[in-house]
Formats: sequence, structure tokens, C-alpha cells
Amino acid sequence: MKKLSVEEVKHVAHLARIAISEEEIEKYQVRLGALYEMIDQIHEIKGYNDDMMITPFDEEPSLRKDEVGPMLSFEEVLLNAPRKNGKFIEVPVVVNE
Repeated sequence: MKKLSVEEVKHVAHLARIAISEEEIEKYQVRLGALYEMIDQIHEIKGYNDDMMITPFDEEPSLRKDEVGPMLSFEEVLLNAPRKNGKFIEVPVVVNE
């Protein structure tokens, strides 16, 4: 069974934006390695290409028509914000990553 390096596990955790402890790293080395092996098995299927995985259905997806609805009030918008600062919604900084 394939085992990922500590650096690879930390990189995947960073991409997923999750914090993992040092104890969890060894567990994820094995689990993620097994997942990568399964993905490799899928790629070995004769005739496989990524276009096949876009949708399991042959028909086009049905989309609803856009319709203008009532606007939310400023207070209603802030009720759903996970973090706010006065009249502003706080979001994580991602520019310098």
C-alpha cells in the first residue's frame, strides 16, 4: 500500500484548509495513499478519460430561469455572515498565499 510523505499530507491539509495534529499525520499518510491508489486504478480502465466523469447522465442538465426577487435588507445579510465587523462582513485573507 502506498504511503504519502509527511510533506504531502501537510500540503493536502493546507489545500483543504484543515488543521491536523502530528498524531493524525501518520493515519492520513496511509488513508490518502489508499485513496490515490484507487484513483490510479480508475485511470487504468481501458478507454477512460476525464470527460467521462463530468456527469453520469447523458442528457443536458435542466437549469431554472433566472428571476428577479426581492432584495435582502442589510440586516438580513449580516444575520447570515459568519464574522462581521460593524457594517462589514469579514472574510479570510487569501491574497498573499
